[in-house]
Amino acid sequence: MRRTRIGIVGDYGPGYVSHRETGAAIEESARRLGIDVDYEWVSTDLVEAEGTGALETFDGLWAAPGAPYRSLQGGLTGIRFARERGVPFVGT
Repeated sequence: MRRTRIGIVGDYGPGYVSHRETGAAIEESARRLGIDVDYEWVSTDLVEAEGTGALETFDGLWAAPGAPYRSLQGGLTGIRFARERGVPFVGT
């Protein structure tokens, strides 16, 4: 079975229903597509501080729901990275 890695660029907050359900949505989509998926939250602070290196191992990126982000610049950097490198991207 094919495995893919999704990076969720955002600042996870367990109090946000949309954050808790993001992982469930990815898992259900993977099940329906017949693929294995790993996903990881990547904080906007980390992207701002360390640049796009934190994003390079992912096959696709998702800009997490639930803004405002702790670092708007980090969120925008993630979006720009996906756009400029042709990385599949979902924004919610």
